[in-house]
Amino acid sequence: IALDPLRERVIDPHSGARDIAHHVIRAIGDPLSRFTEDALRMLRAPRFASQLGFSIESGTLVAITELSARITAVSAERIRDELTKIVLSERPSVGLRLLHATRLLEHILPELAAGDGVTQRGQHQFDVLEHSLLACDAAPDSLELRLAALLHDIGKPPTLAIGADGERTFHGHDKVSADLSADLLRRLKYPNRLIDSVTTLVRHHMFAYTPEWTDAAIRRFIVRVGADRVRDLVALRVADSYAVAGQRRNSPLLDELAMRVEEQLAYNHAFGATDLAISGNDLIEMGVPRGPRIGIMIDLLLETVLDDPNQNSRETLLRIARRTYEERFDKAEADAPPR
Repeated sequence: IALDPLRERVIDPHSGARDIAHHVIRAIGDPLSRFTEDALRMLRAPRFASQLGFSIESGTLVAITELSARITAVSAERIRDELTKIVLSERPSVGLRLLHATRLLEHILPELAAGDGVTQRGQHQFDVLEHSLLACDAAPDSLELRLAALLHDIGKPPTLAIGADGERTFHGHDKVSADLSADLLRRLKYPNRLIDSVTTLVRHHMFAYTPEWTDAAIRRFIVRVGADRVRDLVALRVADSYAVAGQRRNSPLLDELAMRVEEQLAYNHAFGATDLAISGNDLIEMGVPRGPRIGIMIDLLLETVLDDPNQNSRETLLRIARRTYEERFDKAEADAPPR
């Protein structure tokens, strides 16, 4: 479509304005020729549909399906950029379902496509693929969270086991999902920082909170996930819960966990070695030799502070470090047989 400003008229040889008015995406001329010229156009059609809420004209859709395997010739970076735009659209499931319907998904994200038809147990109303798409829709507008929601269960198809009673289980799917997510995201050339964030969220999404958790348990949970990611993990679990039946559900336990996490974060406790009141240099000055023992001592001191944050003072930690080192290492060396 072009505008001729001298004659004040719109030049529209392919009736594009009509398609825009009717919210239709259509290849210009022969769609097979257009997609053969540049296979990435096949991916852009579902992306535009997802971003704009348009539908894809039937002939264009058929051509994409017929040529879908050609997408593998497109660079990973170009595919990644289009996928990112779909994932960050208002309803990612629109574009992702089109990718699946045109068979693009099995070439771009075969690990995700494998969830089609894999039914689940309990209250789950959808197969693994549809559950994943709904979770992606429900996740907050963050690339890390949307990708984590989309990929959190891709380990279910390879871990599926059916017992003699017909019970379907997916033991260890969280770890397998994290491993597959890392491979998939590396394949698409996503940055290492994003890969680390997504895989951490996926790896820990199966946490089982109960009100019996002590404050120390909450602090260890924060350390295990990372203080910078723990809020996202709770948000991922909320999206996962929504995708069970495609509706918002009351989650009093998640609400309670979120509140307790915020309480601990607000206290500015030590959640890592750098938050301790002493460092490895202090231990060296105390007489601990450089090497693995420094790391062992720092880990022991962090455990002490996680149990009781009030212990995180320089004087207290140095006193604990001296006593612990004498008991753990000096005594061990004194008891060792002579060489």
